[in-house]
Amino acid sequence: MAELHPIREYTGDVPKHETAVIVVDMQRAFFDNNDSLGQAGFDVTPLREAIPGTIELVNLARANGVPVIFTRYVYSPGMVDFGRKYGANPEARKSTNSLGYGTAEIEIIPELNVQPDEVVIDKSRPSSFYGTRLEPVLTGMGIRNVIVCGVTANICVETTVRDAGQRDYGTFVVADAVAEFLPERKHYALFGMAWSFANVVNVADIARSWAATSASDAA
Repeated sequence: MAELHPIREYTGDVPKHETAVIVVDMQRAFFDNNDSLGQAGFDVTPLREAIPGTIELVNLARANGVPVIFTRYVYSPGMVDFGRKYGANPEARKSTNSLGYGTAEIEIIPELNVQPDEVVIDKSRPSSFYGTRLEPVLTGMGIRNVIVCGVTANICVETTVRDAGQRDYGTFVVADAVAEFLPERKHYALFGMAWSFANVVNVADIARSWAATSASDAA
């Protein structure tokens, strides 16, 4: 494989105030090959790479009073909003009610321990903004910065990040809390986002910035 282009480095701070973490589609179906995506021929095992970093980020946000918003990829009963799908095996997925409302596989993985007061946004397209109440929720919370993690880096995470950037949110994507089916897809998703739509950071960068902010607030 040819040498990959380096991802643009971000060396600034990650804001804690007026900030929310958006956790994209960390649902059972994206991590268990026994569910509909695995049955349709996708090996979802590589996506598990996102789990440890996402857990760390969510716990960090909660400890710092930063709101956490979850999204779920869910189709309405009867798959009426499945739409025209491109790529691998859309008919197989539709025939098995993949990510269908009311199925167990749409639930967010228990490791993330969604809290009763945390917002969960359902969507039926890659962007967390398209056709959802996410933007009014962010406005109501006074949010101007979003930190995005989850799966998959090249599709739902990237589409959400692009939409956030174009709405002038301060947008950050967490490299060690996202995953893709193929490593080069993850790399070039991050490469593209860093080029024009977001700052690419790691969980450690966020922890360091927020610790400095807390120390400054306490001074």
